[in-house]
Amino acid sequence: MNLLNSFSFELPTKIEYGVGASGKLVESIKALRSQKVLIVTDQGVEASGLLASITDQLAAAHLGFDIFSDVEPNPKDRNVHAGAQIAQSLQANCLVAVGGGSPIDCAKSIAVLATHGGAVRDYEGKDKISGNVLPLIAIPTTAGTGSEVTFSSVITDTAEGFKFTVKHPGLAPRIALLDPQMTLTMPPGLTAATGMDALTHAIEGYTANVSEPLADAAALYAVELVAKYLKAAVLEGSNMEARAGMLVGSLLAGIAFSHSDVGSVHCIAEALGGKYDTAHGVCNAVVLPAVMEYNMDHCRERYARIALAMGIRSDSTREGARRAVEAVKQLAVDVHLPSFASFGVKAEDVEELAVKSFVNGSNVDNPRPMTKDDYVTLFNKMML
Repeated sequence: MNLLNSFSFELPTKIEYGVGASGKLVESIKALRSQKVLIVTDQGVEASGLLASITDQLAAAHLGFDIFSDVEPNPKDRNVHAGAQIAQSLQANCLVAVGGGSPIDCAKSIAVLATHGGAVRDYEGKDKISGNVLPLIAIPTTAGTGSEVTFSSVITDTAEGFKFTVKHPGLAPRIALLDPQMTLTMPPGLTAATGMDALTHAIEGYTANVSEPLADAAALYAVELVAKYLKAAVLEGSNMEARAGMLVGSLLAGIAFSHSDVGSVHCIAEALGGKYDTAHGVCNAVVLPAVMEYNMDHCRERYARIALAMGIRSDSTREGARRAVEAVKQLAVDVHLPSFASFGVKAEDVEELAVKSFVNGSNVDNPRPMTKDDYVTLFNKMML
């Protein structure tokens, strides 16, 4: 780490954490001086029964609200446009996102369109937003994306089958209510995938070329928490300590990568999600061990620090880096992640996927310089 390098750190989100923290919703809405609320969620959350605890609070406080629950996995441009229309019709002055990364990311872009108009792709990239957007309160129901504290919204362009990012500090939720109870309904498979997604955020945030000290600290503690609690959360879903540990780990990982960047794992995951509509968290989780192995010789010291955070001590940085990769591989096996083959990647699609991975904006921050041909090699290796 070069301590002479400049860095900046911004966290505009107020975080309320604790068992029962979701019960502070009405208090949070009033703090934002809002009266009409659009809840943005998905049908899985709605079916789980989690939404009742949210709507009951709003009804008891006599707040006007509507529900937009048509957010799809890998949220689509059409979801954003539909949600923005409802927000405008309701004259909503606050959004409440309840769910995992898809509803929260979708809500961020709805907040932009409801106030600025146009199409969501108009805001692709950094700092395309001027003026205020609708305030957003995020209530995560998964422990993985960290979207409740990030400045980005990743949306799929359905015409091109391409994922793009809207990024601006104003997109960050104004308030995040982190309640471990809200994650108890996650089934084992989803717990595993979102937990490994959080680990991906922490590891890529820590090893990205633009990493900085405050993000590094958050990333390493996130690695420690995920390594300690993920298996218990998967195997003992009602273990509140494990659920709490994973929620805090996911939060810290979100803080880490949003103030650093990600790398080739995300480049590949977003290419796969855009092409096959595969779940982003699952893609990250499955691809992580292979990319770590590919990157290993370019960030040995950092991988060795990751091994230490996972409770592994070694005699050399080379050995520590190798053991970090092996530990991540083993964790993926222990929590029963699917194989890369389950994505159904076709040989004839590899070139296209490699190109999309290479042009991803985060490619330049992967610790190992990656060309399009490197991605072809990596895809072919994962497909064996």
